[in-house]
Amino acid sequence: MILPALSTDQMREVDRLMVEHFGIQLLPTMENAGRNLALLARQLLSDDDDDEDALQDRPIVVLAGRGNNGGGGLAAARHLLNWGAWVQIVLTHLPTDLPPGAMKDQLSILQKMGAPLAWAEEGWELPPADLVVDALIGYGISGDPRGRSADLIQLANSSVAPILSLDAPSGLDSNSGQLHVPHVSATATMTLALPKRGLLQPAARAACGQLFLADIGVPPSLYDYLDMDLPPLFAMNTVLPLQFQDGSFSLEE
Repeated sequence: MILPALSTDQMREVDRLMVEHFGIQLLPTMENAGRNLALLARQLLSDDDDDEDALQDRPIVVLAGRGNNGGGGLAAARHLLNWGAWVQIVLTHLPTDLPPGAMKDQLSILQKMGAPLAWAEEGWELPPADLVVDALIGYGISGDPRGRSADLIQLANSSVAPILSLDAPSGLDSNSGQLHVPHVSATATMTLALPKRGLLQPAARAACGQLFLADIGVPPSLYDYLDMDLPPLFAMNTVLPLQFQDGSFSLEE
């Protein structure tokens, strides 16, 4: 099945319609993204589908920015901790620098759990890990990453661990496909709701690695407002592998 690819403006419209028309607030959407990201992380670390101990004491580093993408990463970190992984969470900003909202709510839960939290500082290095989760910058990127986000992108790329990116590798413009400097070179990327237009570009596809599509709870009828007629995509699974076919993305048969 060939899938439409969304522009940044269309994805913003999806987000707006979710809240304003359907009454689906950001926190459950973020929770869906985080849980599916954790499920995919478990899948990537598992030797087989029945590996019940795939996450037990496995070291995972989650890099989180201050926006909604970072909130999805924090939700994933919580699930991974609950499932037995050893998770080190590294944030670009201190809690006092975060605006009120769903992302800060996710952080508050982790603080109450006593989760391992750290903040990017000069000279800081990533601990050894079996997987690095990139949740630094979402689809709204504008220009080259700066400051601590840039530092953590470079640290992620220098790690020998595979990188799993949320929605798009940080530093990749998911609308145009432009690769900013620096940008994450991911092993796998889990994009949300529908593929993004910029991910169709060859350089962007290379930066994404293996591409997956995840459910965040968008009602199929929402796409009617974008003149798109889509069936329920996630009836069988909430995380689906994508393949590139004739200049478009399609669900794997």
